[in-house]
Amino acid sequence: MHPRACVSAISTFRLSLADDLAFWQAHGLTTVGLSVAKLEAYGWEAGTGLVVDAVGLGLQVVDLIGLGPFHLADPRRWEAQRDRLVRSIDTAVAVGARCIVFTSGPFAPLTWEEAADALEQALTPVLHEARARGVDFAIEHTNSLRVDVGFVHTLRDAVDLARRLDTGVCMELNACWAERGLATTIRGNVDVIRLVQVSDFKVGTVASSQRLVPGDGDIPTLRILRELVDAGYGGFFELELIGDAIVNEGYDVAVPRAVDALDGILRALGL
Repeated sequence: MHPRACVSAISTFRLSLADDLAFWQAHGLTTVGLSVAKLEAYGWEAGTGLVVDAVGLGLQVVDLIGLGPFHLADPRRWEAQRDRLVRSIDTAVAVGARCIVFTSGPFAPLTWEEAADALEQALTPVLHEARARGVDFAIEHTNSLRVDVGFVHTLRDAVDLARRLDTGVCMELNACWAERGLATTIRGNVDVIRLVQVSDFKVGTVASSQRLVPGDGDIPTLRILRELVDAGYGGFFELELIGDAIVNEGYDVAVPRAVDALDGILRALGL
């Protein structure tokens, strides 16, 4: 496994936390991203302890993801989500994770601008806690079909919002590869990119979250990752695979194949 490659627990979406740990060990996957939803389902304290034990045996946790978003039009629900984020910070500190990745949250019937104001209000107390404990936050932009989880659908909007909130950005390749001026956005904002998520997409797909192993689709992954590297990006490239093709091929085949594909791309870049 390349030292700058990482595998998100979303890539084995149907497995539990305990199953993920066994899967990673069986396939020699040493650098990973944790799913907060799986951790919560297992039990926060017990699950964190399980991961801490694995870290002691050599596992590296890069990030936590899958927090569930703020419902930005309903402030009554914010406090419960803040509590969940604080528990995520506790786990991140315990397992040595570099950042927490989050989506911006559903916002209807707010305007985009009103949603940004609401997110700042909802998130600011938690950001203070995170900064005090050395944990970074990264906004993940999402496919425009997924307004149920976010209102930020371009990398350009994500970096603008991140600079406003003083957070980082998780660059989701599957959601921005066809974006106008992508290379310019990368060059001008590489300082806020904390994580790059990698998967492939087949042109003609008309549903979201139908991702492919790198090389199986149409995303010019090598070109875009070269733009990132040339701009000075020094972080991890995280495989985040989800969808019918991954499930049908089977995690035991698809995930190792994706790791090999990403390793080949990173070697081609001279990393």
